[in-house]
Amino acid sequence: MPEITLRNVTKKWDKFVAVDNLSMDIDDGAFITLLGPSGCGKTTTLRMIAGLETPTSGQITMNGVSVFDSDRGINLPASKRDVGFLFQNYALWPHMTVYQNIAFGLETLKWKKEDVKRRVDEMLAMMKIEQFIGRYPAELSGGQQQRVAIARTLAPRPKVLFMDEPLSNLDAKLRGEMRTELKRLHVDTGSTFVYVTHDQLEAMTLATKICLMNEGVVQQYDSPLTVYSNPSNLFVADFVGNPTMNFIKAKVVQTTERTARLSFLGKDFIFTASESFTIETGEVTVGIRPEFLTVSEGGNLRGSVYSTLPSGMETTVKIKIGEEILSSVMFGCLNYNVDTEIRFSILGDNVLLFDNGSGKMFASGSVAL
Repeated sequence: MPEITLRNVTKKWDKFVAVDNLSMDIDDGAFITLLGPSGCGKTTTLRMIAGLETPTSGQITMNGVSVFDSDRGINLPASKRDVGFLFQNYALWPHMTVYQNIAFGLETLKWKKEDVKRRVDEMLAMMKIEQFIGRYPAELSGGQQQRVAIARTLAPRPKVLFMDEPLSNLDAKLRGEMRTELKRLHVDTGSTFVYVTHDQLEAMTLATKICLMNEGVVQQYDSPLTVYSNPSNLFVADFVGNPTMNFIKAKVVQTTERTARLSFLGKDFIFTASESFTIETGEVTVGIRPEFLTVSEGGNLRGSVYSTLPSGMETTVKIKIGEEILSSVMFGCLNYNVDTEIRFSILGDNVLLFDNGSGKMFASGSVAL
């Protein structure tokens, strides 16, 4: 049985719908990220699962126990849901040492003194902060405070850990380090992690499944690689990936149940899909990830360099072809002069076709001239 189940959960404030009829299953021991732009409903969803916000309607169960049911009048408080919280504001007690901060929750739960000490020592070692045991929060860096906050949250061994953008206050280097620690902690603790972020890199690197939301509605709930490679619609395809996916308007004529003729970038391509499909209109949007546009002397397409953006390990090349400006990502540090003519090709079988009306992705495959 899934650890957490949401069925038809809705949250409204007057006429504003923050979360609209959300249903999802979170497996025991999963690492779920709630991803999306500001105001999409991800934090509200986390708070409803945690018991910090009351849904307008729907049902939520945790480990087979109903914690909220609008029809039956059940609404279990957060304190009864066996969960831990980690938020942007670490909320460490400023007048307590690191040891006292971690021990505080255990003492509140009436743990024996020797058990408290043993557990605090375990957490200090796990988070590699033993040397800070006697320091106060003001004497710690942001990354060290974050580790203390994690240790305090994990100390009571919660079955579920809720995190609301906990790394947003850290600099880029520390965020990278803490992502590594959180992923290791997830494996070490075996707990279920539910993590809110608007940072797609955090979602892609940490999660076992991503729940991508927009305007209170779930757009896709899948593994990170599925969300990246097979986005359900234009919103998902555009939101996930940096640089973003190339979107090109195209004319289309279906030729068989798995092939079509596509006209875009001034050329006619034969599109071969991985599965059968049906086209409802004569126009579609073609989606191509930047890594599938490869610059090479033998490329079968011509364009000019609009700009080059080297970042060390990889280089983003902006290619102008007609009225389109496309992104290509190349491995290594490269540089091209602006307006230089270059050749490139579309490689791989991850060319996606999106319906212009609904925005839904309906076919993926390869193209050939």
